[in-house]
Amino acid sequence: MSNFVHLHIHSEFSLLDGANRIKDLPVRAKELGMDAIAITDHGVMYGAIDFYKACKKEGIKPIIGCEVYVAPRSRFDKEPNIDNHYYHLILLAKNQKGYQNLSKLVSIGFVEGYYYKPRIDLEVLEKYSEGLICLSACLAGAVNQALTNGENEKAEEVALWHKRVFGDDYYIEIQNNGIREQVLANQKLIALAKKLDIPLVATNDAHYLKREDSYNHEVLLCIQTGKRMSDVDRMRFDTDELYVKSPEEMIEYFKAVPEAIENTVKIAEQCNVEFEFGHTILPNYDVPKEYETHYDYLKKLCDDGIKKRYGENPPQEILDRAEYELGVIQKMGYVDYFLIVWDFIHYAKTHRNTSRTSDVALGAGSIIAYAIEITDIDPIKYGLLFERFLNPERISMPDFDVDFCYEKRQDVIDYVSNKYGYDHVSQIITFGTMAAKMVIRDVARVLDVPYSEANDLAKMIPNELHITIKKALEENRELRERYESEEMVKKVLDIAMGLEGMPRQASTHACRSSYNKRPSRYLCAIVC
Repeated sequence: MSNFVHLHIHSEFSLLDGANRIKDLPVRAKELGMDAIAITDHGVMYGAIDFYKACKKEGIKPIIGCEVYVAPRSRFDKEPNIDNHYYHLILLAKNQKGYQNLSKLVSIGFVEGYYYKPRIDLEVLEKYSEGLICLSACLAGAVNQALTNGENEKAEEVALWHKRVFGDDYYIEIQNNGIREQVLANQKLIALAKKLDIPLVATNDAHYLKREDSYNHEVLLCIQTGKRMSDVDRMRFDTDELYVKSPEEMIEYFKAVPEAIENTVKIAEQCNVEFEFGHTILPNYDVPKEYETHYDYLKKLCDDGIKKRYGENPPQEILDRAEYELGVIQKMGYVDYFLIVWDFIHYAKTHRNTSRTSDVALGAGSIIAYAIEITDIDPIKYGLLFERFLNPERISMPDFDVDFCYEKRQDVIDYVSNKYGYDHVSQIITFGTMAAKMVIRDVARVLDVPYSEANDLAKMIPNELHITIKKALEENRELRERYESEEMVKKVLDIAMGLEGMPRQASTHACRSSYNKRPSRYLCAIVC
């Protein structure tokens, strides 16, 4: 393990606040000689899986965390001018139990505590503290806020409460971020930690990758808040040091308290969350009592369906194909998958207020799907191959493309939720990103570029799918010439390229849903 680990990092999924692209974080950590790095986005865990995979790819240990918002009173209190203020707190998952508890806390923040931000409170923090390491956070943390306001007794009270709940896994966080108030706070925090016998930990609250990215980050904050760089009252950090610093920089700054550096490594060694991929966690489908196994019920549905589709005496070719497919489905463990899909499609077809279109994707190659009326295309008639849908030599989840009338889609979602439990069914999140034309207009507005000029620049981006500004500069000679000759155009496009593709907002996917054996909050954080 390296001699320092960053434990307070905001990625691009701290929407319009963090400017660290997930794919760049482990690469930068490796460049700086670090073996591990954490992700602690504001109130969400959107990037946890992508971050985990990116770190594993680079041989860097991923530490899964979150900078949660803590309500000043109860998470249920939502009174204006009181409960719109909140504190920050860093939570890091030590193990699988810690990850589950962190997911629960983030979910509770959205489902129960949302008021301006997804907030938890001390009650649920204590309830779900197992497996978590807690850091006192930045200047917006409760301990820092009390010290800043001269409320030393309150700061001690808050720190001791967290020490009681988290024991040796609670740390007073000091930072090297170049903010004047932080320098003063560090002195008080070090004294407090010594008095209460609470260990220190050093972080940098990194919002961007390198020092030179600080201006782009300021522009990003202006996009978030609807401000311009020329606005006196715009949100700003008054520092260019919120970047992923090298171990040498951190060690040099905190040489008077080396234990704060050493504890980053100690914490990293304790955090060992592992994700398993490729395992199905489908909900259990309850078959009628007269059927001994789920396979028996699927076979009964198939036998009845074959007769309905092909007559009382279907050709041997049909029977052989059905027997082969059933064998593959059973061997690969997808009996319940077929039953679950059959069930909600059967519900849709038998309720006149809901319509469904026929499947025209790879699932149409299954005679079982045709027999039980998941699909309405005869694979024998059209020579469609089952192996393109489900192949024992290529292990992957089967995939039926099922479309419901948008006016009645919620009826089907409600049916499935009632059947398997509302906490087992969830819709999928999706992210709108800052595409080429949009980010050019956003950056130009922030820099006070007249709208007409910004619009002219945006129109020079070709109307192509997945077009990027870099590609547009290669394809559009006029745009390239303006980029090379006009200082303001170059500035706008350079900043836009630095921000292009970052997520801008979260929303609900129009179609996709997730059905799980366990409550969804045990698997990932729920947002609403």
